[in-house]
Amino acid sequence: MKRRLALTLSTALVLGAVAAPLAAAAVPARATVAPAGTHGAPDAKALASALTGLPDDDATAALVRVGGTGGSWHGAAGVRDTHSGAKALEHARFRAGSTTKVATAATVLRLAADGRVDLDAPVQRYLPGLFRGTAFQQPISVRQLLNHTSGIPAGDGWGNSFADQYAHRFDVITPRQVAVSALAKTPSFAPGTRQQYLNINYTLLGLLVEKVTGDSYAQAATRLVLRPAGMRHTYFPGTDRRIHGAHNRGYQSADGELVDVTEWVQADRTAAGDMISTTADLERLLTGLFRGRIVPAPQLEEMFTLPAGVPGATMSAGLQRIEVGDRVYWGKSGSRYGYSAGIAAARDLSRTAVYSVNSTDAKGEGMNPVVQRIIMAATRDAT
Repeated sequence: MKRRLALTLSTALVLGAVAAPLAAAAVPARATVAPAGTHGAPDAKALASALTGLPDDDATAALVRVGGTGGSWHGAAGVRDTHSGAKALEHARFRAGSTTKVATAATVLRLAADGRVDLDAPVQRYLPGLFRGTAFQQPISVRQLLNHTSGIPAGDGWGNSFADQYAHRFDVITPRQVAVSALAKTPSFAPGTRQQYLNINYTLLGLLVEKVTGDSYAQAATRLVLRPAGMRHTYFPGTDRRIHGAHNRGYQSADGELVDVTEWVQADRTAAGDMISTTADLERLLTGLFRGRIVPAPQLEEMFTLPAGVPGATMSAGLQRIEVGDRVYWGKSGSRYGYSAGIAAARDLSRTAVYSVNSTDAKGEGMNPVVQRIIMAATRDAT
């Protein structure tokens, strides 16, 4: 998986030709204004404009929430599915992709606050069986997994192309199998010397959580993070191919046609990218974390600390430092076929932003134009 850069967050999305777009359908945007802080009021006009024209070749739907001390705005556009052309559901569930890593990091940091995990201890101490007999004998700290400086290469999957992965979309690879395949290789670099964003770091953290708690990753993350954050509409599907509850369908452009990719088993990346959520719940995660309601202050600082002595590092524990003009945000993006999501906030919560875009090329190399418009609008103040 490629490293995600800046609030141009997503591993985003360049689109080829797709079926002719349907007539646009939008949920009316809503806005409130509160006393201004570091940020002024969100630019409601720019945000509404960012969603104009959906569905189009780049996305079939988009959901956006922007908040902060200056006020809030939320809206949706596009269609629920391409067959009916019904309006997109604003409070729909979606595959949140690698924003899952924020919940995983918070789970590990909660365990660290409780004295059950030592961030400086080698992961080999917690998962000795996995590392026994491998080339990874140099200590790799839990912190180095959190900030992607472990040097462990990616695990194996069903292939890199959409066609290969689509053919196996209902097949199951377990996180342990992914970890074993990664540890059968050789280190990419010495721990702590470089930063390379890869799912494998969080796959191993998920296994560590299970070892320490005796619960499944989903049970532990739900108890320690989702419930305290008030994320009542978020869950981990495991081997279930469906998205339960109201949702907008996801599509991938392939050979000039849109392929429905809504149903897909993502069990191989449970702790790294298998969360199903809503924009309102992801906003609750952001605000709950940044206000110290989920992770105590000493451990929370890990989420705002880049690894020292690592050239070019932008990733902390679960988040990424993002510079937009003279402002700094902390956030995370994620994508699964059919769905791109992103969250970001100023540390003082003077501005928060969450989006879900039903991208038609969510794993593409470039940035999806709809995502780009949303990001630019979400970081602007009304004039």
